[in-house]
Amino acid sequence: MILGSMAPRRRWLLLGLTALAAVALIAAGTVVITRLTSDNKPGGAPVAGSPTPTPIATPTPSPSGPPPGADITGPLNLLLVGVDTRVSVPGWEPHSDAVLVLHVPKGLGQAYLFSLPRDLLVDIPAFPKAGYKGGKTKLTHAMSFGSRVPGKPKEPSTTQGYELLRSTVAGYTGLRIDAGAVLTFNGFDRLVNALGGVDIYVDQRVESMHRRPDGKYRESVPGGYTGPQQVYEKGEQHLNGWQALDYARQRYITGGDYARQRHQQQLIKALTRKILDEGLARQPERVDQVVAALGDTLIYVGGRRIVDIAYALGGMPENKFVLVGLPGSGVGKGSAYRGEQLTAVGRKFITELRAGRADAYLAANPTLVVKN
Repeated sequence: MILGSMAPRRRWLLLGLTALAAVALIAAGTVVITRLTSDNKPGGAPVAGSPTPTPIATPTPSPSGPPPGADITGPLNLLLVGVDTRVSVPGWEPHSDAVLVLHVPKGLGQAYLFSLPRDLLVDIPAFPKAGYKGGKTKLTHAMSFGSRVPGKPKEPSTTQGYELLRSTVAGYTGLRIDAGAVLTFNGFDRLVNALGGVDIYVDQRVESMHRRPDGKYRESVPGGYTGPQQVYEKGEQHLNGWQALDYARQRYITGGDYARQRHQQQLIKALTRKILDEGLARQPERVDQVVAALGDTLIYVGGRRIVDIAYALGGMPENKFVLVGLPGSGVGKGSAYRGEQLTAVGRKFITELRAGRADAYLAANPTLVVKN
């Protein structure tokens, strides 16, 4: 089957599941597909911010040959990372504020998206490339430690930081990471605006720590911020770029960082629905506009091209995409907070996921399934 024969909604669904949490990959992949199916020209644009210049598009496959990605049968594990906004500051080491894993089991008929707490206590392996000797600390530091380039203290490498984060997540989960993406929060803001905003059900009242109702940043004072706050009331809301980003960043709310993880997942799924409903794959000029808006705020890292993975996920039903929230608790003695750990129920999900028993486990623990 060649890509041009896919139904538009199916085509967008597979791209949404390819990148999902870094929804920017949806846009990048669609550029490839749009060009393959519209003008049949060989070559194409590289993924925005890719550390290598290799183009991700190829000539349209011959009807008699197998399509790209035909040999991918699963399982697939994609690591999707959101980094804080200060990466634009010279010498600032990137921290992973959002760490999500998309697992697609063998057969590619189901997908599970779960988050790992940024403060999760993990064993970070030694990473000679950055001069890091290894240790047990918060997950968010893995990218920071890995980004250090010896002899260039003011030139951290986000791509190199991703390498150490990927090794750390693989070691903790026992999952082989096949590909992934890093998206800055500024890139996420641009993406939402390029799509015309997003509709989402806000499941609890959220007061912004960072923004005023007019979108400007609140004034920083010793111990926090001052001034009027943007508030997201419970119920259906339409959010623009800065609002979506701001809402997904808040963790000093009821439920803490676990509520923030849930909101990030819900926002990602809402964006995927938005793209499906728009039929963006039928609008090449809009797709190019979205990708151009991202610029260098996206880095794609993987052994296989986006278009390969997109083809491979083409048969996945829409109702087989599951959001999973893993519960956890703080670690430390008294006021000496060290980080977070997953509860036994949360850790067991990852074990059952690796063993191919995720559905049965979620049926026995329905509170792990995130509603949207």
